Amino acid sequence: MTSVFLQVRLDSSRLPRKALERLGDLTVTERCFEALDGVEADQRILVTEPSSVTELEPLARRAGWKTFTGSKNDVLDRFVRAARATGTTTIIRATGDNPLVSADLANRLLRLHRQTGADYSGFTGAPVGSGVEIVAVGALERAWTSFPDEYEREHVSPYLYRRPEVFRIHRPTVDAEYLWPGRITIDTQDDLDYLRSAWAEVYQGHPPTLEEVIPWLKRHPR
Repeated sequence: MTSVFLQVRLDSSRLPRKALERLGDLTVTERCFEALDGVEADQRILVTEPSSVTELEPLARRAGWKTFTGSKNDVLDRFVRAARATGTTTIIRATGDNPLVSADLANRLLRLHRQTGADYSGFTGAPVGSGVEIVAVGALERAWTSFPDEYEREHVSPYLYRRPEVFRIHRPTVDAEYLWPGRITIDTQDDLDYLRSAWAEVYQGHPPTLEEVIPWLKRHPR
């Protein structure tokens, strides 16, 4: 069972409640749902924590997504328990910081992940915020029981890619048309303002593709 897990919480330290900020006429979280609906997965799950679920779950339900609530700070634990509860064996991990995430890149990565039998897959070279990570749940289970440190618990995947001698890590570079050192993730108010400017120009009634976003990034470098 392959599942998209969208990791969202409302109390971000640098830009609290950014998940509910507007991008066009929908919230940032809803834009993530829209973009990730194009990913070839069996199910889609908002993976959040107790203080955020009351406000986020209605958005997920309206979008046709399931919701799982788990540990606030131990996101690795949250993901392992969500996988167990939903029968997931392969996680496509996305975060609520990235409303311009590329479903096309995610689908390409998923095909490579399956072909290589990797434990962890992630593209390099694309704009920061456009990609996902793909993780085998069996590998996450091993990480979860192997005394990961605080950073590894908070960020889910580092335990795996810090140990390439133990896990099968696949980190290919994206094709040339997707190579660009720009940044389209939301971490600060400046990031949100930047994405709103991009959205106003590139949004055409469907989740913007990288083919549409990268020319804008080239015209408006940061």
